[in-house]
Amino acid sequence: MSNYPLATTTWDEKEIAAINRVIKSNFYSMGKEVKFFEDEFANFIGSKYAIMVNSGSSANLIAIGALMFSKHNNLKKGDEVIVPAVSWSTTYMPLQQYGLKLKFVDIDINTLNFDLDEVEKAISKDTKAIFAVNLLGNPNDFDRLMDICKKNNLILIEDNCESMGASYKGKYTGTFGIMGTFSTFFSHHITTMEGGVVVTDDEEIRDILLCLRAHGWTRNLSSKSKLYTKNNDDFYEMFNFIIPGYNLRPLEMEAAIGREQLKKLDNIIRERQNNGKYFESKFKHLNGIQIQKSIGNSSYFGFSIIINKPNIERKKILDRLKENNVEVRPIVSGNFTKNKVIKYFDYEIEGKLPNANKLHEYGFFIGNHHYNVKKQLDNIYKIIEECL
Repeated sequence: MSNYPLATTTWDEKEIAAINRVIKSNFYSMGKEVKFFEDEFANFIGSKYAIMVNSGSSANLIAIGALMFSKHNNLKKGDEVIVPAVSWSTTYMPLQQYGLKLKFVDIDINTLNFDLDEVEKAISKDTKAIFAVNLLGNPNDFDRLMDICKKNNLILIEDNCESMGASYKGKYTGTFGIMGTFSTFFSHHITTMEGGVVVTDDEEIRDILLCLRAHGWTRNLSSKSKLYTKNNDDFYEMFNFIIPGYNLRPLEMEAAIGREQLKKLDNIIRERQNNGKYFESKFKHLNGIQIQKSIGNSSYFGFSIIINKPNIERKKILDRLKENNVEVRPIVSGNFTKNKVIKYFDYEIEGKLPNANKLHEYGFFIGNHHYNVKKQLDNIYKIIEECL
């Protein structure tokens, strides 16, 4: 029995002490711990600004919202945004909720990120942005992707929720576009229970994010904000609303935990990369399956496997893995356009999405961890090999 869970905790006594520090302060809603975490996260990732929210899904929501209210990087209802056909649902939901048109593009079956040839074909006169996803810790080819955006005057946004700590040519993913989003949910590289972050170098975008996070009010803006000139009367600015916002504020506990987690992140990524390189070196020789090809320095969120041997049923392998207590999942949401929710979207599909369909029908996913799992991977290899 392999006993291989999808995710395991990275907490120890330091996170417990951080929780107790917040309890002793008797201040639980968004405050100084959140601000400290934001500054430390921005410094780690190499961005000017970081805005913490209550989830990675909320990070995507306010990232898209910020573009709807920006004067300089603006989207409007009906504008077309190119997205990969494979990602998590909350890459797509904010686009639908803000009245944008999604254009689904196939993935590269090797990297599982955008097929950039298909991206170029998909660009139309209505295309205004590309929402790139760094899937399962794997960076996109940002040289080419940024060149495509520059040539076509397109806004680039990154959903980096699965790829904290990944880098491309010495630069962290999540920092290539106008904004990048991160998740700190339990199964991710660091965990704050629930939580997410948006990073940006753009001051106007930063201020819109601050408003959207907390009701659309001005309270959290500085007196030097370029978005809005604050009244000298602090009482007036307590409840002054300028854009339609939400309540997506994180808790002090989550931020305090995040500060401790950030101190561990380099080691967490290093161990995940050691496991990832071992997985690649071993599983690439297994005839009958295909694994993800790394671009740049992946942070190895987990390990995808796609069956490419005729007459082998995925269910047979999944059942054997489950019998051995190996947790398995679909590769993110598979081909998202196969979900019934798509009927609520304004969307178009570029081509027939053969690679997304293959992943959807023949792919599955196992987790990665922040400690050595080579023996467990050896066992999983044997289980799959026996099924092929």
